Amino acid sequence: MDFSAVDLSEEDRAFQRELRDFLSAVVTDEVLARDRQTGENFDEGVHLALGDAGYLAADYRSAADGGFFAVRRRIWELEIGRAHTPWFHWGTTAMVAHTVERFGSPELREEVVPGVISGRVRLCLGYTEPEGGSDVATCKTRAVRDGDGWIVNGSKMFTSNAQNAQYVFLITNTDPEAPKHKSLTMFLLPLDSPGVAIQPIRTVDGDRTNITYYSDVRISDRYRVGEVNGGWTVLRGALDAEHGTVQREDDGLQKIAVMTEHITLMAEAVDRIAATVGAPEAPGRRRVDDGSVAYRFGRAVARMEAAMSTPEMFGRVAIAQTMRDVSPDLMDILGATGAVPSGAAGEVNAEYVFRLAGPTGIYGGTLEVFRNMIAQHALGLGRAR
Repeated sequence: MDFSAVDLSEEDRAFQRELRDFLSAVVTDEVLARDRQTGENFDEGVHLALGDAGYLAADYRSAADGGFFAVRRRIWELEIGRAHTPWFHWGTTAMVAHTVERFGSPELREEVVPGVISGRVRLCLGYTEPEGGSDVATCKTRAVRDGDGWIVNGSKMFTSNAQNAQYVFLITNTDPEAPKHKSLTMFLLPLDSPGVAIQPIRTVDGDRTNITYYSDVRISDRYRVGEVNGGWTVLRGALDAEHGTVQREDDGLQKIAVMTEHITLMAEAVDRIAATVGAPEAPGRRRVDDGSVAYRFGRAVARMEAAMSTPEMFGRVAIAQTMRDVSPDLMDILGATGAVPSGAAGEVNAEYVFRLAGPTGIYGGTLEVFRNMIAQHALGLGRAR
């Protein structure tokens, strides 16, 4: 792995300054406070501003089609994270829109993609079901032919950002008698359709997700993405992107692993804790002078740095497990002050990292699922029984 620094050209430095100035103007303290209060990880004003400025289009398109080239894309990703931009759902929207471009009809592409690039259309995922867990192929949500359209009935868990989205990328079962991977059909279902209900759920880290219900929802066949009963083919590419198992470029400028944004929040908290334990207290002694504190804090930093440098799906596991293992130590090192909630304007403390660590090991698939993927696909072991 090449850890060498990239020398930015003057044009790239100017782009970085311009982007920082733009983000500081739109990602205000009020935006961050509202996002912390609502837990939505989304702000429509910020999203539309990024679309109007052309940043969404540049991120969505490849360099060959006029989008960011590798260095600027990396600058973009880093600055978006450093500004604490309410942002996590853009990756979902872009991923689904690319899938629609590949498998959707020309009419559906024209209806959706321009709005995605402008920021006025957002997309969410309808994968997990209340009884299905991480095995999305056990889908029970039914889509039944009705003339030239379909009738959909069922429910989905963890339909994050559905309240801010216009469409849901929905897995349905269209042939209950077929094997589970040959019974699936994908739809991009409009969320303003009669029969759709969105119910909020609050997670332990304060984020909002949703359970969505589909009761006799009638949609046109134009919203089908891919072939009937060919949904697994459509879904595999999107799942690979979500899991971080897509083919990586050779330039070394991509994100090392999915969920790096989450452990970056822990790194910010660690920096604040380092200042606290390294500061002299009333008797003139620093907390870090205690051997047990120094050992636990040093171990926390070492594990965090190792996790942040671990690539692909290995990094997905390392990040989540490290956050789960290290955040209790951070709380203990701080003592009672470790339970103080994070500041309203984006400040991250140990208490928030502790609450974030649990869901980080679930988003996009549980740690057990990823460990099985590593065992099968990277180590060549058999399927788990």
